[in-house]
Amino acid sequence: MRNLVAIAALCAVLLLAGLSLAAQEQPQGPPPKPTPAPTLEKPGMAAPEPKSEKPAKPAAPKPANPDAGKTVEEIIARVNNEIITRTEYDKARQTAEEDAKTECQNRCTPEQLQTDIEDRQKHTLRDLVDQSLLVQRAKDMGVSVEPELIKRLDAIRIENKFKTMEELEDAVKGQGINAEDFKNNIRNTLLTQRVIGSEVGSHITISDEEVTKYYEAHKAEFVGPEQVVLREIVVSTEGKKPEELPDLKKKAETALKRVQDGEDFGEIAKRLSDGSTKSQSGLLGQYKRGELSKELEDKVFKMKRNELTEVMETKQGYLVLQVLEHYDEGEQPLAKVKNRIMDELYSKHMEPAMREYLKTLREQSYVIIKPGFQDIAGGAGSEIQEVSATPEVTKSKKGHKKFLLFGKRSGTQSGQ
Repeated sequence: MRNLVAIAALCAVLLLAGLSLAAQEQPQGPPPKPTPAPTLEKPGMAAPEPKSEKPAKPAAPKPANPDAGKTVEEIIARVNNEIITRTEYDKARQTAEEDAKTECQNRCTPEQLQTDIEDRQKHTLRDLVDQSLLVQRAKDMGVSVEPELIKRLDAIRIENKFKTMEELEDAVKGQGINAEDFKNNIRNTLLTQRVIGSEVGSHITISDEEVTKYYEAHKAEFVGPEQVVLREIVVSTEGKKPEELPDLKKKAETALKRVQDGEDFGEIAKRLSDGSTKSQSGLLGQYKRGELSKELEDKVFKMKRNELTEVMETKQGYLVLQVLEHYDEGEQPLAKVKNRIMDELYSKHMEPAMREYLKTLREQSYVIIKPGFQDIAGGAGSEIQEVSATPEVTKSKKGHKKFLLFGKRSGTQSGQ
């Protein structure tokens, strides 16, 4: 359930297309008095004379409604046809603080924690604008992530041990989140990842010369104790009846056989593993000697890269391990650490490329920011002068220019 709470807290702040609240006004003035129903007269009787009434004392004036005439929701940014509200912004800042506290728990001083919180919150509005731009770009590209959405929801269901999707939806509602909004948040995250991979990541190339140069300049970072990187496939036996165990062991043996026959370990782990690592392709992590049980240590430290264990029986279930990497003690050769260097260089190139790409998206879109928020929004073309729920400018004017970011590239990078 902790995973579900973390996912729900994260997803609650992502922008949802069309979710923002329209500005509404309270009705002005008292409601009209109801028209009195007509009365019938008895035959032969005149209508009664109206009684003279003393003028009623004027009622004491009611205190003015402080909310009358005010908007129900404050709009602080508009991104094409979508809006970002103050509530969404405040929730995002709160989540940023909670994430910082979780990651810094027992590892940071109070001063370090406060600095981390401020750093995360500093870019909250900019990130919300960027998220909206990326989701809208995915829709313009015709991207669909419905199969991935179904798999992601099912993985969350299994990880939190819910039998049905209805149980998952009930748990989400118990966190105070609308179930449909929860799905839309995950959908938007997947759309964003797809756009980044297609429009930015696919254009990043890292040459062998660059890898070698990095290795020679950082050799000291690749000296260390003997270590192994492990992946797992787990078939759980917790709560199962004895007569079910043979079938469960057969499932683990089938998973092992499929990997031995050439299928990708990570894909099999995603499909067949019951472990909490299944969404990370079964990745357990990197271990030095002394960090595993003696039985496992003696086994895996004798294995080479990509070797597999047999199906092992544990208290939790049937387990298959793969040695993804095996690093010898001392200085690691380039071939051993090349993938690690590639990941490092990819991340190094990704950040400026993303900022350049997002700068291009902003220039080709209608982005306006309410006065007082421009500095924390990472820049925008204009300011919101009068907030309205109906955009005055449509994307047809600026939203369909040809993307030239990776055609003719300028020599400067965005400083946003």
